[in-house]
Amino acid sequence: MLLLYIIGIRLYTLLIRIFSLFNPKAKLFINGRKNVYTQIAQKINPSEKQIWFHFASLGEFEQGRPVLEKLKALYPAKKIVVTFFSPSGYEIRKNYALADVFYLPIDTPANAKRFIAGINPEMAIFTKYEFWHFYFKELKDQGIPLYVISGIFRESQAFFKWYGSFYRNILKSVTYFFVQNEESKNLLKSIGLNNVTINGDTRFDRVYENAQSPKQLILIESFIGNSPTLVCGSTWPEDEKILSALPEKYPNWKFIIAPHEIHESHIESIEKQFSVGSVRFSVFSTQLAGESSQISALKSQILIIDNIGMLSSLYQYGNVVYIGGGFGTGIHNTLEAAAFGLPVIFGPKYDKFQEAKDLIAIGAAKSITSITDLIHALEGFVENKNAAEQAKKYVMDKKGATDQIISMITESDRS
Repeated sequence: MLLLYIIGIRLYTLLIRIFSLFNPKAKLFINGRKNVYTQIAQKINPSEKQIWFHFASLGEFEQGRPVLEKLKALYPAKKIVVTFFSPSGYEIRKNYALADVFYLPIDTPANAKRFIAGINPEMAIFTKYEFWHFYFKELKDQGIPLYVISGIFRESQAFFKWYGSFYRNILKSVTYFFVQNEESKNLLKSIGLNNVTINGDTRFDRVYENAQSPKQLILIESFIGNSPTLVCGSTWPEDEKILSALPEKYPNWKFIIAPHEIHESHIESIEKQFSVGSVRFSVFSTQLAGESSQISALKSQILIIDNIGMLSSLYQYGNVVYIGGGFGTGIHNTLEAAAFGLPVIFGPKYDKFQEAKDLIAIGAAKSITSITDLIHALEGFVENKNAAEQAKKYVMDKKGATDQIISMITESDRS
C-alpha cells in the first residue's frame, strides 16, 4: 500500500504540472513550491523552535485561526509557521502578520525530512483533516507532538474500512485528536485510538468573534439603504442560475452576490443572468465618488462583489443569507452568517456538514432544490423572526472549543 501511496502522490503531482500549463490555480500550486526551501532559509532561524500550523485551504485557516491567535497571545515570543496545501489559502494569507507562511511541499520522504529540519517545530497542529504519511512519520520519529484540532471523521472514510490498515497507521502518528462530535470519537476508538476528546469546532469561536466586531462597510450601507437584503455568499453558476429568478419577483429587495470565483468570465456570466441589471462593487465604489453617477449606482438592485475578503463582513447587512456550493461538491461556510443571527438557505448537498444539519433541525436553515423551494424558504424566513434568534443562539451555545484545546495542549507541553 505504501508503494501505491507513493505512486499516487507522483501521479497527482504530474497531473497538476500538466494542468498548470493552462489552469491558473494549478500554476500557482506548482510555482509556489519551487523556491519554498529558499524562502524557509531566508525567514526561519533553524536554531529557534517553531509552532507549525498546517491548513488545507482558507476555510481551514479560519477554522484553526482562533487557536493560533490565542497561542500567540499567551506566548508572544513563540515563532509560528503556517503552511497551506491549496493556493486559495496561501495566496490570500501569505502576508499574515502573526506567522511565516509557506506552501507545504509534496509529501515525500525527502521533503518531509528537509521541511521539518528547516522549520524545527516544537509541535505541529493540523486543522480538521489532511493526513500526510511521510510528514506524520517524520514528526513521530523525531518525537514532535502532533495535534489534530476540529477533527471530524465519517464511517465512509478509508481509515474505517477493512482495507484501511495503511491509513489507520497514519493516524497512529497523531499525539492527540480534538474532534467535533461523538461519532468521530467513537470511530477513532473503534480502531484502537483512545487519545481523543470531543471539544467541538473552533469555527464557532472564530465566527462569534467576527460577529462581535465586524468591519463597517459604508458603501454597502449606501447601496442597501432601507431595503431588505439577501446576501448570497460563495456562489457558483448553478446557484446563480436559481437565484436569478428572485430580483424581478422581489423588486423592493436588494441582492448582494459574492461569488466563489471572481475571474472576469464568471462575473460577466452573473451580469448576463440578472436581467434587472447589476453593478460591480469596483464600479459602484467609483461611481459614488462622482456626484453625476451617484443616483444610477444607488438604483441598482444587485451588487456583485468582485473582490476577495469582504464576505464575512457583508453578513451584518443581510436579512436572509444564501450560501453557495450546494449544487456542486458541497456547501460553503454557513456559520459566519448564523453568527450574525441570519437564517440560511442552501442547496441539497450538505450531508457532510453537521452544522447545516443542526441549523435545519432548529428551523434556522432550509435546503432547496428548485426555484419554488427557494421562494418558499425566503418567504418563510421573512415571516418567521424566531429563525434568526435560533441561528445566533446555536453559535453562542457551541463556542468554547479554542480554550479547551489550548488548555490541553499547553498542559501537555508543560508535562
